Amino acid sequence: MPHSRNRNPSPIPEVTWDTGLKEMNETWKGAIACLGVAVFFVMTIGIIYWQVVDQPNKNWILKGSFSGLIWERRTQTLVIQTLTEDKTFAEIVVENVGNTDIEVPFVRNMCWLNKTEFCYTWDSVAEVKISLESDEDSDTECYSVTWTPIHCHVDLKDCFSMVNISWYGGASVHAPNWPINDANISMQPFTVSDLRDNPSGFGSVLERYFLGSSGVSVLVAPNIPLHVGIESRQQYCLQTPPSMERMPLQYTVCVGHNIRAVHQESMQQLSTARRELPNMDVLRLPFWKLLANVDSGAKLERELRTFSNRLKRHHLGEGVISLDEHSTALLDNMDHSYLNSKKRMSKRKTRDLPFVKLLNISITLSPYLSVPLLTQWKGKYSVKLNISNPEATNWFLDKVDSLHSHLGMEYVILEGGEGNPFEEQALRLPLAWVGDEYIRLLADLAERIGDNAIVTSGTRSSHKALFIRMSALQSDWSYSGLKGIIPSLLHYSLLGYSFFIPDAVGGSLSAELVADDELYVRWLEIAAFLPVISFQTPPWVFEKEWVLNLTRFYIAKHHDFVIPLILKYAEEWKDTGNPIYRPLWWLSPNDPITCTIDDEFLIGNEVLVAPVTEKGALQRDIYLPESDFQWQDTKNAQMFDGGTFLESYPVSLGDVAVFVRWRS
Repeated sequence: MPHSRNRNPSPIPEVTWDTGLKEMNETWKGAIACLGVAVFFVMTIGIIYWQVVDQPNKNWILKGSFSGLIWERRTQTLVIQTLTEDKTFAEIVVENVGNTDIEVPFVRNMCWLNKTEFCYTWDSVAEVKISLESDEDSDTECYSVTWTPIHCHVDLKDCFSMVNISWYGGASVHAPNWPINDANISMQPFTVSDLRDNPSGFGSVLERYFLGSSGVSVLVAPNIPLHVGIESRQQYCLQTPPSMERMPLQYTVCVGHNIRAVHQESMQQLSTARRELPNMDVLRLPFWKLLANVDSGAKLERELRTFSNRLKRHHLGEGVISLDEHSTALLDNMDHSYLNSKKRMSKRKTRDLPFVKLLNISITLSPYLSVPLLTQWKGKYSVKLNISNPEATNWFLDKVDSLHSHLGMEYVILEGGEGNPFEEQALRLPLAWVGDEYIRLLADLAERIGDNAIVTSGTRSSHKALFIRMSALQSDWSYSGLKGIIPSLLHYSLLGYSFFIPDAVGGSLSAELVADDELYVRWLEIAAFLPVISFQTPPWVFEKEWVLNLTRFYIAKHHDFVIPLILKYAEEWKDTGNPIYRPLWWLSPNDPITCTIDDEFLIGNEVLVAPVTEKGALQRDIYLPESDFQWQDTKNAQMFDGGTFLESYPVSLGDVAVFVRWRS
């Protein structure tokens, strides 16, 4: 019979070797799994620690031959430095990365195959592409930056630090500063506006160009909507507002060995067109603005005759009598029938006015009509000329030709381009009028009028053969008045506008005549060294012979001393773009003292002018730049070394401190 195994009667179950081994395997598997989780956790902590704590704060993302671009993650700043890190050219605070309280880790270059490009995308915010451009024939290196929003609600904004850097350029303002570090302007569209109506806006000359004393320049792309704001002594910011078109923020930062070198290179990029000299005859005669509150052409004739006789009687020489838009309209509406006379007359006698004395006159026009949008101009509702329409511009040019045949004027002042009625009424801009495009088209129209045209605003037109009239100033000693003259002329010149007509002696923001003879004389002393002397207050109103004598003296000084200098350096401007009127750092680009001097200027490289701009002062401090040269006072022939501070240098009322440079 088969053998049968007895059952174990014990309550303890049997345990075989297979069972024990199975239970041991399950235990080890759990332990190994726990160990794996722990290792993964430690690695994760390590990676986070490396990214947040142990990772270097500064990372080079692009390198050129002498400069490089660094990302500072804690401050979210792009920094351009020399490769030796001994000099910082610019610090750009990036405000496009969302929450500025959260540190952004090191950005990985998505264009790593190209050593001259850097690309990165911030999730749900923007894409950035930075290209390094260097030319073997140039001493500058440029970084082209393009921010592109991911969606239409992104606000693109980059800010340039003003700490330890003096900045220049941008736009003229109501109270100009040189440099612009002390300005405080709220973020607003970067377009030309009329400072009479908008004193907190940007003024009549504007370029998307900024220059820093560290040897850095910033050029913003011309065809994008741009807002600009300045926080006094902190930073200035470039902003592209959100839009359905997802417009990019584009600019180029160039760095060089000093401020003059980078400016000279940048000007070639700012104005690529060939520069043309304007009608230099504008320099030769002073402009006299006629304040005539009359309501008919006949009365205006009498005012002109009286004013002309007074110029002759006081031996002030020949000048251009400047008529405003109202006076121009009065003359245009007069009866001109006698021009049809068959009797042959000389060119001067064919002027359509029976003047006792023959006059040079300038008329004033504004570009209004043809746009179906009402706006205010000089207190009246008007429509602004659509100068992108050929029919409208041809109509306007025909009007100018008709006026010339009637009046025989010497010059046409074209004003009223400032401001944009679409932006004023919060309407969507036509593409042809985006940004400052209207001002540029207006300069094209003025150029078609001929070399006798003068404009009152400018952007991207410094190469054109046009004079530009400066904004009106207050009749006081502030930076909105006399103290603002030199910062304004340096600003205009830096942006390429070397041929300008300054505001009238004593200021013309108010229609009232100047009553302060000291202000009038100190203003005259500055104006005599500018391209054109312009008057609104005639000197005879003071009833003081010494004021008349000084006016005659400085008109002659301008003709005999200043005009030859301007003609000389005008050729240099045409060939190189170097300004005629220059800041002191032009001669000493590595001297930090010259970067903030706003009450002295150079004519070319050879004449330094240091006027008095403080009321009641009969002396002033003067800095003479360039240590390798000497400077001679044109009044007493005394010689001084360059790099010298002249403290409390005597300058009496009626005098200007003028120095001529001599090689040691």
